[in-house]
Amino acid sequence: MASHIVGYPRMGPKRELKFALESFWDKKSSSEDLEKVAADLRSSIWKQMADAGTKYIPSNTFSYYDQVLDTTAMLGAVPKRYGWNGGEIGFDTYFSMARGNATLPAMEMTKWFDTNYHYIVPELGPDTKFSYSSHKAVSEYKEAKGLGIETVPVLIGPVSYLLLSKPEKGVDKSFSLLSLLGDVLSVYKEVIAELKAAGAKWIQFDEPTLVLDLDDSKLQAFTTAYSELESSLSGLEVLIVSYFADVPAEAYKTLTGLKGISGFGFDLVRGTKTLDLIKSAGFPSGKYLFAGVVDGRNIWANDLASSVDTLNALEAIVGKDKLVVSTSCSLMHTAVDLVNETKLDSEIKSWLAFAAQKVLEVNALAKASAGQKDEAFFVANAAAQASRKSSPRVTNEEVQKAAAALKGSDHRRATNVSARLDAQQKKLNLPVLPTTTIGSFPQTMDLRRVRREYKANKISEEEYVKAIKEEISKVVKLQEELDIDVLVHGEPERNDMVEYFGEQLSGFAFTANGWVQSYGSRCVKPPIIYGDVSRPKAMTVFWSSMAQSMTSRPMKGMLTGPVTILNWSFVRNDQPRFETCYQIALAIKKEVEDLEAAGITVIQIDEAALREGLPLRKSEHAFYLDWAVHSFRITNCGVQDTTQIHTHMCYSNFNDIIHSIIDMDADVITIENSRSDEKLLSVFREGVKYGAGIGPGVYDIHSPRIPSTEEIADRINKMLAVLEKNILWVNPDCGLKTRKYAEVNPALTNMVSACKLLRKELASTNFTSFHLMHLDIIGHI
Repeated sequence: MASHIVGYPRMGPKRELKFALESFWDKKSSSEDLEKVAADLRSSIWKQMADAGTKYIPSNTFSYYDQVLDTTAMLGAVPKRYGWNGGEIGFDTYFSMARGNATLPAMEMTKWFDTNYHYIVPELGPDTKFSYSSHKAVSEYKEAKGLGIETVPVLIGPVSYLLLSKPEKGVDKSFSLLSLLGDVLSVYKEVIAELKAAGAKWIQFDEPTLVLDLDDSKLQAFTTAYSELESSLSGLEVLIVSYFADVPAEAYKTLTGLKGISGFGFDLVRGTKTLDLIKSAGFPSGKYLFAGVVDGRNIWANDLASSVDTLNALEAIVGKDKLVVSTSCSLMHTAVDLVNETKLDSEIKSWLAFAAQKVLEVNALAKASAGQKDEAFFVANAAAQASRKSSPRVTNEEVQKAAAALKGSDHRRATNVSARLDAQQKKLNLPVLPTTTIGSFPQTMDLRRVRREYKANKISEEEYVKAIKEEISKVVKLQEELDIDVLVHGEPERNDMVEYFGEQLSGFAFTANGWVQSYGSRCVKPPIIYGDVSRPKAMTVFWSSMAQSMTSRPMKGMLTGPVTILNWSFVRNDQPRFETCYQIALAIKKEVEDLEAAGITVIQIDEAALREGLPLRKSEHAFYLDWAVHSFRITNCGVQDTTQIHTHMCYSNFNDIIHSIIDMDADVITIENSRSDEKLLSVFREGVKYGAGIGPGVYDIHSPRIPSTEEIADRINKMLAVLEKNILWVNPDCGLKTRKYAEVNPALTNMVSACKLLRKELASTNFTSFHLMHLDIIGHI
């Protein structure tokens, strides 16, 4: 039995690519320096897999930013605004699409299915001209071959690429992206021909959209596409891989009925019903089945005994020679190498496997099925599984009972949002179009150094508090000078919006180098939820109270919500996710109550990842949204009417869950809007009424570009066309921690200026309207 890896992390075990990218963007290093780091990383990854015995090693899964953007570059589908005039796409054009530049906005970024990874959304239209413009897939195949390593070049499949795209600006939304399939396939044929000429034996097409609820016309596109490619693929072994969920029965029928395909890869971890589907529907004779039994989305060691049972069941269907052990999806969604965790608790460490260890698991399973079982490896695995099940540190009966008791109640605030907003306005006395930011301010090198030194016991707690207090004071003064209405303390004490809270909650463990790519060079270090969750003591009250004492303006208490903490952590897989979420909600509820008792009247509970966790199949949406929304309401159901509860969401398509967002019953929601070209506003144009406060972002903070006052004013005017001015807030798209003060200061200055300009216009309009109405009444008399 052979082994296969769908894909592998690109950042490097110690984020080598991140630092190389940021150095290049800051013009501190050359393109040659960046390319050298990238080549070294690719080489080490391929050699690592080869040394482990992996037969099917992927290439072209490395990316300087994003694999979907790589495909856009390969197809030459560059939006006109970037001024690309053909030829091989270089770093200037590539990174302008990804990040924007001084004069042009970046392309839209949104979540890759239900992960915390963000991809760059292709912008296509009837006039898009496709041309073979990036030879990366072929170059990387040749690069690996030059090292003596045979790889499987990986391409995002043509149908998934189109289904993950959006119509470019100015093109009717009803435009069929699949109408471009023929033009796209012409480029794929060129790529395939070049790979064949280079000596490739296999080619892998990732078609993850197969797990979605697709109608007949979209399923037919797969048949059309691979029929069209069949002659070009002749002489190659062809693998089509799907992941992240079960493939629906109709899609499975379409997929396994494709001609000229050698093998099919399935996620057998999240796809809990796929094994039964294969048993009942059958599997095409003579084809390879790539069985994704090793979890590419989580960090728990594989239960090897259970995987062997699954593989034995599949072997009975397809035969040993046609069964390949694989990962459930690319390992880019997990941390890189457990070897680098020298300070992690030894018992918990024994329960884990990062990407490097998962490669070993895949190969151990393959060798065991071939009669070469590594007994020591399997014995150690069985011991770790038993240890995790029996460890007393995993279970807290008091927490379990408290969470179980939540299920019978709705946990809503007693007063409706309209009455609450009236009570809050009397207390806060905010102007029309109040301004605020999302929470974080730039994390400078000095700030990171202070936190690092405190953690390493190189400075005292007194010195640490003094340094953080000075940073908070600086941020508060800056906001007052900018004349922002509702302030934040800037979060200088926080490393990450989830990690910071997890470090103070029971049931969490933390890594030193467990980084996972979120987008571009941005990496996160997800906490590991291994046991029942509770809050031993207050987590944020000290800093929020300190910040509020520095100003007479409202200071937001800043919390991360339970659903986001859940979705941005590596979550225990020994109980349902909703049970863990309820436990976190109870912990955050205690923090909310303590903040209110300390005099904090505005509390933001971020749920940036609410939409991200939405299951990929519509039949599972209602159950998820019910417990996710309920979890949020639990956190703040007991506060006074005068305490204003905010929440924040970013970078997902929210329009299809807007009613669940309304059901969260927050007083104010801030939400990403600018990078997605005001897509959010369309839901209000279509008649959805929103009675709570809402702040659709007025500028994109993930780009270094500074928007002008006029541009921001224009965005606010678009919002005023569909939203009442008394509920509209003005704020950036997201937190500012990744930006520099040289970008933040002018951008916020322009935001406040735009707001003041529009307040004057609104006041003038109201005055004129009043007098016209008054004169009309007199005329009738």
